[in-house]
Amino acid sequence: MHWGEKVKATTEAVGPLVLGIDPLPDHAPALLAENSATFLERYSEALLDGAAGKVGFVKFQSAYFEAWGSAGIASLARCIAIAKERDFCVILDAKRGDIGSTSDAYARAYLEPGASDLEVDCLTINPFLGPETMEPFLKRAKDYGKGLFVLVKTSNPGSGWLQDQRIEAHSVSERLAEVVAKWADDTLCTSGIGAVGAVVGATYPEQGQRLRELMPRSTFLAPGLGTQGGDPAAIASLATPSGPVLVSASRGIAAVSDRSISVESYRALIRQRVEEFRAQLIQ
Repeated sequence: MHWGEKVKATTEAVGPLVLGIDPLPDHAPALLAENSATFLERYSEALLDGAAGKVGFVKFQSAYFEAWGSAGIASLARCIAIAKERDFCVILDAKRGDIGSTSDAYARAYLEPGASDLEVDCLTINPFLGPETMEPFLKRAKDYGKGLFVLVKTSNPGSGWLQDQRIEAHSVSERLAEVVAKWADDTLCTSGIGAVGAVVGATYPEQGQRLRELMPRSTFLAPGLGTQGGDPAAIASLATPSGPVLVSASRGIAAVSDRSISVESYRALIRQRVEEFRAQLIQ
């Protein structure tokens, strides 16, 4: 199924919230983190259990798995498989982008059906090496309906250092948005949603309004909800029938200060926090 159709069907069924999985032992119950060999999968499964039936999208942050070396990559592959088995739409936050031949290898690994056990529905892309970076990813979007989230206006405080710089009358983010809109138009599904979307931080809803004007047929991925202070209602208001908004929360859902909590209590806490975030998004 085309990524745009998946987004439309899933948001209509359970809403736009994305469960971000960023495995850090210090933020997790001690019982989940006591065995380093099983932590990544037990932690991910506990979060998926807590979000079941309430969230349709999961975003794995690749770096937190890569930090565990080859064992972490193997765990990432297993966690991707578990999420698929549970009918989550799987986003990999890896921010890949390189020269053309290297990007082709990344695109094949993450987006080509059957090519590897790291295949996902959608991948985040760093476009700043230029058009050759994007071509292999766009090919998979066109051939297989895979989704892309291109970095346009990220949620971190320092994003303006480059993204807000002006080129004549437009910011770098706006220039990128114009190109993303063309890529979206080249990859439309029957619902009028492009396979190529944009990362637009929930911490910058005012800029989001302008970027939505420039990208009317792109899905937005809006990180920054929770600990970064993003306004969920403001960013969710940018959604249109042809331009959905997926709002991601990671530590705001998953992190605990009382690490003595039981695993079952942790699952219940995840369910409670998910409900709270969902309520904010539909106000």
